[in-house]
Amino acid sequence: MSYNIDLSGRVALVTGASSGLGAQFARVLARSGAAVVLAGRRTERLKTLRAEIEGNGGDAHVVELDVTDHDSIKSAVAHAETETGTLDILINNSGVSTTQKLTDVSPDDYDFVMDTNTKGAFFVAQEVAKRMIARSRGAAPGTFTGGRIVNIASMAGLRPLSQIGVYAMSKAAVVHMTRAMALEWGRYGINVNAICPGYIDTEINHHHWQTEGGKKLVQMLPRKRVGQPQDLDAALMMLCANESHFINGAVIQADDGFGV
Repeated sequence: MSYNIDLSGRVALVTGASSGLGAQFARVLARSGAAVVLAGRRTERLKTLRAEIEGNGGDAHVVELDVTDHDSIKSAVAHAETETGTLDILINNSGVSTTQKLTDVSPDDYDFVMDTNTKGAFFVAQEVAKRMIARSRGAAPGTFTGGRIVNIASMAGLRPLSQIGVYAMSKAAVVHMTRAMALEWGRYGINVNAICPGYIDTEINHHHWQTEGGKKLVQMLPRKRVGQPQDLDAALMMLCANESHFINGAVIQADDGFGV
């Protein structure tokens, strides 16, 4: 028996959509019928992705967003709803990292990671949730309310890793943030969950897997392989589906067993 997740009529905002996981998330949501709002700082790349999605029959829109700027967050969410209508799904994906020993982390390094991964993710979710809550409170009986928020954390948020300690700390905060949001916002029909990806091959890190250090790391992984962005499609779609109303506050490891 086959099972099809249909998101027709739903609107999804994807942050950090200009490359890597964010771009893949946008593609799979669009293929499932959702109108996708592509958000990020590199708008030219977002426009290229929009053209790709539209060329494949999807519905895509572009908004400029800097998650470290609170005014930019409010403006982007308002712009998104002006173009597409109310938001039903948020893929809270923006993230950055640095590679260094903890003793070498400067205040600027710390703020660079925390401002995007933790503070930025929080206020994006807050801005979207405020609108979802308002819709839920004012809705007529039987109409669709609530929504789906999927925070992209990391297996590093569950298992600290050397050289990326501040990144791991920021993603651990996202995990706990997810549970706090699920607790407070669940009564409004908003389901908040997190995906914790393991090592995924993207354009940002692709070269690393060919280096001596990258090859050594791959040999340390349970099945001696890194994932591809599409390996997260199933987890993403499950959490975004209309039928996932009973999944709230879940933190899903998609790391090929690395965290076991």
